[in-house]
Amino acid sequence: MVVSGELIRMMNYVDDIAATLRRVQIGIDAMTDDEKKRLADYMRHSEPNYDAMLRALEKS
Repeated sequence: MVVSGELIRMMNYVDDIAATLRRVQIGIDAMTDDEKKRLADYMRHSEPNYDAMLRALEKS
């Protein structure tokens, strides 16, 4: 299946997001419970967040 350059670009962005999340994951063990909670809250309220983007993709 042939894909557009735009799709490839978007997939590369997703790869960048995954790499960033791996960096966050590595640092979790060194965080206090309060820091983990604050980071989770920060991620949950970021706009747009990962879940919102998945819903938008699946909706269309």
